[in-house]
Amino acid sequence: MQFKELEIIEPILKALKDENYTEPTKIQEKTIPLILNRKDVMGNAQTGTGKTAAFAIPILQHLHQESRQNNNSRQTKALIITPTRELAIQIGESFSTYGKYTGIKNTVIFGGVNQGKQTEALRKGVDILVATPGRLLDLMNQGFIKLNHIEYFVLDEADRMLDMGFIHDIQKIIAELPVKRQSLFFSATLPKNIVELSKKILKNPIKIEISPVSPAAETVEQYLYYTNKSKKKDLLLHILQDQKIDQALLFSRTKHGADRIARNLKNKNIKTAAIHGDKAQNQRQKSLKQFKDGTIRVLVATDIAARGIDIDNLKYVINYDLPNVAETYVHRIGRSGRAGEKGNAISICEPEENAYLKDIEKLINKKIKLVKDNPYPQTEKPMNAKEKKAFEKEKQRKKQEFFAARKKNQK
Repeated sequence: MQFKELEIIEPILKALKDENYTEPTKIQEKTIPLILNRKDVMGNAQTGTGKTAAFAIPILQHLHQESRQNNNSRQTKALIITPTRELAIQIGESFSTYGKYTGIKNTVIFGGVNQGKQTEALRKGVDILVATPGRLLDLMNQGFIKLNHIEYFVLDEADRMLDMGFIHDIQKIIAELPVKRQSLFFSATLPKNIVELSKKILKNPIKIEISPVSPAAETVEQYLYYTNKSKKKDLLLHILQDQKIDQALLFSRTKHGADRIARNLKNKNIKTAAIHGDKAQNQRQKSLKQFKDGTIRVLVATDIAARGIDIDNLKYVINYDLPNVAETYVHRIGRSGRAGEKGNAISICEPEENAYLKDIEKLINKKIKLVKDNPYPQTEKPMNAKEKKAFEKEKQRKKQEFFAARKKNQK
């Protein structure tokens, strides 16, 4: 199928042609006609499936056609909420790319930077607003933004949004939206809390599901180390003694873990930086630039912060923590071995991650090559069901305490 078969208007087709986009992805093929017919959509799709274009193209088309029918002053009619600055910027760039011949204006707002340029863009008027929840609510409270004219609402990466503790912010934003609107909801996973949230946002939605990402690229060599949790940092230092690993993107499950890993490596004179949601935007951009130009050897990132980041000719990805979603592993290691180049993925597995490893090997349909030259082998046993339940309960308690303290500090 071609984009032109989806009844897309000429200005957008022209922009797509400029980018050499001729054939829609599966989610675009299924979703664009529904949105053009003003249906609410619930999309279950991973990052990398093309879902940004799936909602950006029809929203641009609606707004362009409406703008030609009336000459009212510019009002913000579309709102896209996404969890991170990087994703917000990426979505804004997509709207600019696909809408460059439509006359439709968009702006992106996010925290961690001075609000001056953002509020100035809002004063001049925009049709589409892409935002992270915190900065959006902040500017709403200051009176810079009103949502009473919103006709199109998109909640992107909903599962990540809830993982980051944004549920109350989302509920406040939804309460300010007009009841009559078209709503689009995208999430990589659909646990119970996500489904419940979708019911508050969508009206008679049509559900679109896209199959998980394909198995890992054949150009990536995959290696596995078993070790104990207490020996992970020692094993990492052992791995990095290999001078062939001159540049590595290392994944941590948590922000605090990323900072701790970066600290440990710096103490061993390994040039390292960490990027995650608590880092200011200028800090992230500086760290990424230093990594790309070779000033730092190891860039430690969380999955959320790493979304939207592409690094050319990256040869090594290290999974310090295995992800609990198998598809995430494929996304991680797929950052190396691109464009036919060889890549390497090194994973460290502690006892509590053994189950994650099974899911990963099932998805990629192969056993990851075990490294036998390991001075810190795994000796501990995984927790039993009772121990695991107690551990998860304590973890949830600490998480609630953290978000309660953060909320208190924001007041």
